[in-house]
Amino acid sequence: MASLFLLAAIFIFNFHSASSTSTSYQTYIVHVDLPPPEEYGVSGQLSSSDLETWYRSFLPSSEAASTSDLDKHHTPSSRIVHMYRNVITGFAARLSADEVKEMEKKEGFIHARPQKKYHFHTTHSPNFLGLHQGVGAWPESNYGKGVIIGVIDSGITPGHPSFNDQGMPPPPTKWKGKCELNGTLTCNNKLIGARNFASHLPGPPIDTFGHGTHTASTAAGNFISNANVSGQANGTASGIAPLAHLAIYKVGSRDSIFDSDVLAAMDAAIEDGVDVISISFGGDVTHTTPFYEDVVAIGAFSAIEKGIFVSCSAGNGGPGNSSLYNTAPWILTVGASTTDRKIKATVLLGNGEAYEGESLYQLKDDGSPEQFLPLVYGSWSGSESLDVKGKVVLCEMGEDDNGENVKDAGGAAMIGMNDEADGYYTEPLPHVLPATLVSYEAGLKIKAYIEGANSSTSTAAISFRGTTIGDNTAPMVTPFSSRGPNLVSPGILKPDIIGPGSSILAGWFVSVSTFDNKTTNLKMISGTSMSCPHLSGVAALIKSVHPDWSPAMVKSAIMTSSTQTNLGKIPILDQRHRTADVFAVGAGHVNPPAALDPGLVYDISTRDYISYLCFLYAEKQVAAIVNRKINCSGPEYRGVPEAQLNYPSFSVVLGYTGYGYSRTVTNVGEPKSTYYASIESVPGVSVTVEPRVLSFTEVKQQLTYEVHFSRTEFITNGSYVQGSIAWISTKHVVRIPISVKLVL
Repeated sequence: MASLFLLAAIFIFNFHSASSTSTSYQTYIVHVDLPPPEEYGVSGQLSSSDLETWYRSFLPSSEAASTSDLDKHHTPSSRIVHMYRNVITGFAARLSADEVKEMEKKEGFIHARPQKKYHFHTTHSPNFLGLHQGVGAWPESNYGKGVIIGVIDSGITPGHPSFNDQGMPPPPTKWKGKCELNGTLTCNNKLIGARNFASHLPGPPIDTFGHGTHTASTAAGNFISNANVSGQANGTASGIAPLAHLAIYKVGSRDSIFDSDVLAAMDAAIEDGVDVISISFGGDVTHTTPFYEDVVAIGAFSAIEKGIFVSCSAGNGGPGNSSLYNTAPWILTVGASTTDRKIKATVLLGNGEAYEGESLYQLKDDGSPEQFLPLVYGSWSGSESLDVKGKVVLCEMGEDDNGENVKDAGGAAMIGMNDEADGYYTEPLPHVLPATLVSYEAGLKIKAYIEGANSSTSTAAISFRGTTIGDNTAPMVTPFSSRGPNLVSPGILKPDIIGPGSSILAGWFVSVSTFDNKTTNLKMISGTSMSCPHLSGVAALIKSVHPDWSPAMVKSAIMTSSTQTNLGKIPILDQRHRTADVFAVGAGHVNPPAALDPGLVYDISTRDYISYLCFLYAEKQVAAIVNRKINCSGPEYRGVPEAQLNYPSFSVVLGYTGYGYSRTVTNVGEPKSTYYASIESVPGVSVTVEPRVLSFTEVKQQLTYEVHFSRTEFITNGSYVQGSIAWISTKHVVRIPISVKLVL
């Protein structure tokens, strides 16, 4: 169903090293030490001009003599592209390989590498998440009022209704950002900042792709009444945090994003004073890039040190295993799920059978019975010998534009059949003729009907039934949502959470024509790019209620309060309608009302993260991530095994030897409260918790418990098993998932 994903604008993100051009110069990201104290100004503090002078001292002498304003992130007359202050100590510059070799000889130089290239990875979803105007979690969280979400993406469409500032307060006094929009369409109290860091795309941060407009409006778009596409998915559209402010940082368009620009955007977002950073791209095709070479992980670490929450898409590499992106433990890694809304178009066969599908192409019901037409099978490999005129054509969804082919050949309608990997997952697509998409199983049955009947007697019709709410299989994990295990840090279970990422209706950068000759400035697309801003919005709601919570506390609240069942009251399913495992759902599906009041949270300090990094990497590599020298052998930082990090999940490897780890929880609920441990059994593994009861007497009190894992059988090798630990009080269920790899 690859072409189907392309038509639906599902962005699958990977990256690779930027290839060398014919010139001997390319952009390098250069890491250096801080200058010695004698280089500081008269104030004794490191000023921007001091830092610029230090950076320029590493360049060839002719370049060092040129001048540039540090705040101008791209200076055409200079080979310096970006100067960083918050995320790393270093800069990006156009250099030759020989110049880099000379630079390596200078005192204070750490390392340099060529930049890498990235490629890019709502009306009902708030209600599906339990967010309703005027009641419950939305008013309790002030709709995200006062929180600033920084969206690093493809830019913005100023003047779009999603970004009107009706009912919006002025930006918080801490805001230090800038607006690089000009003319009549500029910033306002909703869109408080917009900057362009795409060094290869000069000009204002206007979105020419649509991706950034869609993600920004999903996270924090204002209310738009009577939103719909071709009369479907009617309702009031808004972002998850409709009263939060938006700050936009453009880093590219379509398939042109460079990590030096991403690092500059994250550097600016930290400096500007955002509260949440939302990133819907990232990762390399091997899924194994270490954190010290991953600019999103590096930038995110600096952000969380400043109390900024970072939410990232897990990627669209599913359903294959170990296809994750953005897996650092200080990042919320977000997978994608369906919602309970369907835009139905049902296939009716001449033998009386019916198969449910979906389509944005919806003919109006005039009360007349459906017209049955001859049904033929066309795998559509480009063959023009098949006579489809006036017929319904069953097509396997492949690389070709099936709808256009059928229409051009005179076909009357089309039935799209999923490929096997996509199973029961369907989504409504903007077809060019009457059409629907059905599941793989339904497609096989329709195909069998055609093959079992005389070609002159197989008939079909499509019944267009419009928008329905209440699909009991929702939330279901989408097939494209990337899966674990985590290859970069196997002891950290990823993804963390899943949220709505299928058929999300949100703002678009241009007016879109529909099959009924109407236009709309909203578009329905799918991907973990869409689920990520949902969670960014949820984080903004939590930050509005709990502004003093650390990013780890916010993440814990989201994960431990999540749900593990669908609307049908059974465990969440994947696209095959099998129970989804922890590598698909992480902790579960986001539950915003519960996340606002989680009872207990698992906090993680900067020191904890650095100790964890000291276990994974050498000191020089740790320094590249945390932006300072670290002594991993000293008393402050000691190597902490991955499973010992105070993370709200467990990912352990068990052989013949058992292991014990601790977790510390902080009470953020009722001052006097008691929690009892409940262990969901892990097949072949004994899990014990001590103590089994946690009694709190005050808010912010911390208690620690020990968990011991040991094998109960020694036959299985290489398999994963799972379970959970939940702490249950009269009001709260605080659950963390467990993954165990059994080895011999």
